Amino acid sequence: MSSLSIALIHHPVYDKNRQVVATAVTNLDLHDIARAARTYGLFRYYVVTPVKEQQALANRIVGHWQEGWGAGYNPKRKEALSLVRVVPSLDEAVADLSRETGVKPLLVATGAAERTDTIGCPDLAARLARDERPHLLLFGTGWGLTEEVFARADMVLEPIRGYDTYNHLSVRAAAAIIMDRLRGDRGRQG
Repeated sequence: MSSLSIALIHHPVYDKNRQVVATAVTNLDLHDIARAARTYGLFRYYVVTPVKEQQALANRIVGHWQEGWGAGYNPKRKEALSLVRVVPSLDEAVADLSRETGVKPLLVATGAAERTDTIGCPDLAARLARDERPHLLLFGTGWGLTEEVFARADMVLEPIRGYDTYNHLSVRAAAAIIMDRLRGDRGRQG
């Protein structure tokens, strides 16, 4: 069993005015992050939203590829989306992962802003290689995770740094980059 899972947080997150909001679930985030999570051997992909209509939408999309016409049409997508669990809160994601693994996960917050006391991807990858405890990577939608979520985290991952000062990746791009940095196998080629 993999010790690494991911949670896409739709609430509590900030909007561009730094107001705490709930953001909308998107089809692309569901599919693309699930495919990356499966590619890099993650255990679970939690979609966290307290909004009932958004939960229903996410479950309907996942269900289409798990049990509906899409399950037969695209078995690879079915396999990837089997990692998805839609939950109303981060607490429920932690509780579900604790039930499944028997151990409370360590929370690893991510964000685009520079912060103090962060851990780099190489150090976290080394930790994951030697520590069997579950780790839950937290990604924020909108304009990022709230300070409340960062305060709950056991660790904060350093931000992705690009070519210059522009730093506003889509969450699915950031998640894929971080998964590759943590779990990519650069030692074996074809």
